[in-house]
Amino acid sequence: MATDLNEDFMRRAIALATENVRSNTGGPFGAVIVKDGDIVGEGVNTVTATNDVTAHAEVNAIRAACRNLGTFDLSGCELYTSCEPCPMCWAASYWAHIRTIYHGNRAEDAERIDFADYFLYQQLAKPRSQRIIPEHELLREEAWESFQAWADSINKIEY
Repeated sequence: MATDLNEDFMRRAIALATENVRSNTGGPFGAVIVKDGDIVGEGVNTVTATNDVTAHAEVNAIRAACRNLGTFDLSGCELYTSCEPCPMCWAASYWAHIRTIYHGNRAEDAERIDFADYFLYQQLAKPRSQRIIPEHELLREEAWESFQAWADSINKIEY
């Protein structure tokens, strides 16, 4: 059940998204990260402005929150985003240990204006052999060396 405060954070994400379009900075996506009732990071889609396909609003907000809080672990934080996160942003939210995700539009809504979010969810649901971009396993045994180095390291910072 959304509270008035939740709605205020969502309205901020929506306002960021709308302003991003109106200023011709990027796509119609905005996001805020909240911890203990305070906004600790904001982001908008800057894919075309930065020529960075990973510069989605949620990723930019996560990066800002991590910078502002001095940590890569956003446990206890909430994500408010103007649209259901694409698979990349959804995964980034899990990696960051976001507690809750609130979204405005759905992936199907983004598809209606020619964004591929819903298509990507469909691709992920398919077996690897049926996805549009072919995937091939290569040098798996050699690649294990880096994983073994990680497993053996006494200096690693787990995340």
